[in-house]
Order: sequence, then C-alpha cells, then structure tokens
Amino acid sequence: MTRADLSSIDRSAAGHRLAVFGGFNPAPGDDCPEGTRTLLLFGPSEPGFWAQLTASPEWRDGTADPLDRWSKRVLGDIAATCGGQAIFPSDGPPYPPFYRWALRTGRVWASPVQLLVHDQAGLMVSFRGALALPDHLDLPPPPAASPCLSCADRPCEVACPAGALTTEGYDVPSCHAFLDATAGRDCLSSGCLVRRACPLSQAYGRLPEQSAYHMRLFHK
Repeated sequence: MTRADLSSIDRSAAGHRLAVFGGFNPAPGDDCPEGTRTLLLFGPSEPGFWAQLTASPEWRDGTADPLDRWSKRVLGDIAATCGGQAIFPSDGPPYPPFYRWALRTGRVWASPVQLLVHDQAGLMVSFRGALALPDHLDLPPPPAASPCLSCADRPCEVACPAGALTTEGYDVPSCHAFLDATAGRDCLSSGCLVRRACPLSQAYGRLPEQSAYHMRLFHK
C-alpha cells in the first residue's frame, strides 16, 4: 500500500480506460465513509473504454453483470494500492448518493432536462464507482460554470421523439412505451437521442454498442 497520489491514481485508471471524473474534499453531511478526506468519482475514458471492457474476463465468462463485476475488480485493485475504499452505485440499499456526490465535484451539473451533464462527457456521463481516500488531495479547480450556460441551441430540450424527457421532467412510462414501438428502435440500438443531442456528448467518443447495452438493461 502506498500513500494516495492523484497523478498515480490517474495513471492507474487510464490503464483500464477509466478517468477521474471529479472529486471533492468531504464536509459534514456529504455522507462519505468515516475518515474520508478525498472522494474521487470514476467514469469511462473515451474513446477506448468499450474495447477494454469487452476484452475482459468478466465480459467473456458469460456470467451476469459483467460491467459491475469488472468495475469492482478494477477499482478494488486501485483502492488496495492506495489505502482507499472503493464504492459502487450498486452498493445498497441504502445506495451511495452518487448524484449528490457528482454535483459536489463542481464538474457535473443538472442539465436543462435534469440529467447530469459532465464537463467532458456531456450527457453521456456515467460513474463506474468512487474511491474514498484517507488522505487530503489537492484537486484541480473545477470549471467556472456549467457548459449548458453557453450552449446556445440547447438541443437536449427538444430531442426526445417521445416527448418523455423535457425541461418539465422525465416521463418514464412514456419512454418505455416509445421504446416498445418501431419508432423507438433507433434509441434502443444507438442510445437515447437526448443524450446524443448534447454537443459535448457528440465529442465524447462513446460507441453506439455501449449505449445499446445500457438501453437493453434499462428497457428490460
């Protein structure tokens, strides 16, 4: 075990096509594990994440939940090297407050359609897990403002062909009904059109195959 260092953690994550999507130094009320002085959130580093995952033993062994099992192995190994604790969205109930933690990083905001938007991944942001560290790390300053504030066209507001995801909120039953119809095949095979409409998402490099995988899990 070595003392946590942000540069070494970045390098370890990059070797698995993961990236630090943000972090913060917890305060009372952040609901982090006791003794946490830095919490880091990890997401897919694109392009390249899907190829990394689908070459893994978890993906190839035919057992359920390959993405979660891969995430737990990889982030668990990183945690072990720096004396941290790996935390995952599937831990629970009660489940860790990843939405609130994401906002605390200053690199993630609520978009006009309430989905989280990340400064690099846009609306394609997802979190494979978090790392709670006992050491205080000095983190880079976050962006001054949400990218949505400078997005003139705001295409996410009108992109949903079912009218299920708008500034008024998310009508989940309408979304599922649309995906059951022939018109919903594009969303199922290539990913949510609202997420794909975001200019940052378009520059992120996430493959349609990965989006299709997540859509199948969502629309079981």
